Amino acid sequence: MENTRKRIEVVAAIILDQGKIFATQRGYGEFKDGWEFPGGKMEQGETPEQALKREIREELDVEIEVGQLFDTVEYDYPSFHLTMHCFLCTIKSGELVLKEHEAAKWLDKESLNSVEWLPADLDLIEKLGNAL
Repeated sequence: MENTRKRIEVVAAIILDQGKIFATQRGYGEFKDGWEFPGGKMEQGETPEQALKREIREELDVEIEVGQLFDTVEYDYPSFHLTMHCFLCTIKSGELVLKEHEAAKWLDKESLNSVEWLPADLDLIEKLGNAL
């Protein structure tokens, strides 16, 4: 039974700037209002880095530099299993524009826990807090 569960593989950008990270609030869907790192699903034939650059361009209208893989999160939601590759990124060019999200914030180490993160992001936040 376990193997029939839907699997979703996504990439997420941990966008860093002067010791702060960029968090976005979902504006739609099952997890509306939850906070997360921007990103999305990889398309056929894309590398994680290519997918991330495309997703961030679509969602936030900026070009990013994709750095090292910070963590890969494996998380079981009730209806699917999520694999999320989280990369450290910086903004190369452009101004952040929210095209799909309700809100966004730059969070520093002290304010990381001031938003309601989605369940899959919680362990990541702890690791990030230690790394910042």
